[in-house]
Amino acid sequence: MTTASFSTLPLRRELLETLNSLEYHQMTPIQQQALPELLSGHDIIGQGKTGSGKTATFALGVLSNLNVQRFRVQSLVLCPTRELADQVAQEIRTLARGIHNIKVLTLCGGMPMGPQIGSLEHGAHILVGTPGRILDHLTKGRIQLNELNTLVLDEADRMLEMGFQEALDAIIAATPPSRQTLLFSATFPDQIEAIAARITRDARWIKVESQHSTSTIEQFFYQLDDDKARDNALESLLHHYRPESSVVFCNTKKQVLDVTDELAHRGFSVVELHGDMEQRERDQALVMFANKSVSVLVATDVAARGLDVDNLDAVFNFELSRDPEVHVHRIGRTGRAGAEGKAFSFFADKERYRLERIADYMTLSINESTVPEKHQWRPLIAPMRTIQILGGKKAKVRAGDILGSLTKEAGIDGKRIGKINIMAMVSYVAVAHDVADKALKQLQNGRMKGRQFKARLMRSN
Repeated sequence: MTTASFSTLPLRRELLETLNSLEYHQMTPIQQQALPELLSGHDIIGQGKTGSGKTATFALGVLSNLNVQRFRVQSLVLCPTRELADQVAQEIRTLARGIHNIKVLTLCGGMPMGPQIGSLEHGAHILVGTPGRILDHLTKGRIQLNELNTLVLDEADRMLEMGFQEALDAIIAATPPSRQTLLFSATFPDQIEAIAARITRDARWIKVESQHSTSTIEQFFYQLDDDKARDNALESLLHHYRPESSVVFCNTKKQVLDVTDELAHRGFSVVELHGDMEQRERDQALVMFANKSVSVLVATDVAARGLDVDNLDAVFNFELSRDPEVHVHRIGRTGRAGAEGKAFSFFADKERYRLERIADYMTLSINESTVPEKHQWRPLIAPMRTIQILGGKKAKVRAGDILGSLTKEAGIDGKRIGKINIMAMVSYVAVAHDVADKALKQLQNGRMKGRQFKARLMRSN
């Protein structure tokens, strides 16, 4: 399929100007197939993985259906996790920046209820959130959906895996039957197909392959029949290849906890990520991994969906996924944007059927590899440290305040300062190891916004 320009679509002038300013000129395959049907008013059932351009696809649909003068909830986007909801809301705001007075509100669990109630009292055009928190507000009468024209279910498969079926049913029942429904999912188990058939009308089915070409990913497969052998292999591979950032995928929460404990015991900087963690713990783990303060993240598939980390060097499948599509999604985390990546997968002899399904699905000729010999090397030290500051957006703290405090007041070279994350109540800044103590002292004793803030160095497991 030849690529087409966004200018060929019947989009409002402000959206086309914004797309041009963002240098979004050519549509991705999912956009090229879905947007003409979507803009014609059809329901869409789309299958596309991270990086396919699906978020911009439904965001353009939501914004095209919007009547800014009508200050009512007109669009609702449901996501499985707060991290994904935040990304989606930001994408919508970015694409909407040429249209004045649009209000996008994010409503997710794990966040204080009071500020959300206050924001809802002031109204919104577009709601983005997780099913549980949206339903909570809905049942208490804080959300009115009678003027909703667009409903989006993003990563519907993960929402079902996380147990949101009843919440989804209740929310959908509260929406007008005349709405346009856009459902996107990386995989399509029978349960998703049943929901799609029930909630959409004459939907157009769109399926595209992931934009992360697996041709740039070198895959290795190791037969290892018990967890001890896998622990040893994981350690040897981390020593041998020394990836700066890597994700270890596990199939269960228990396995995540066990692998994390074992890696920490062996001296690696590691954090865990699973569905039972509190939102504060999830935020801290993701921040530390994304800003290079931790070199290994151990996660379940559900928890890692929506993970946005640049330059991931390697992926480890501690156990093969039960679904070959999920395997492709896992390894697609590395080797992005044409870069070379590596994926290491462990399997037991009794799991060989999973290996065969992956080989068939990816048309691979799989050769089993040998684990490299273990060397007496020290684990790779993550290049950065993370400092947590007990002040965020609510205290009017900005990234520039933190950067100025460290560079101007403490005299730290800006090159020694990494990512800065500002959240509602706290902020995080990554700094190089050699300036961590100096940076911490400045942030504890210096002043920002005319006041002192408590600060501490974060530690991995």
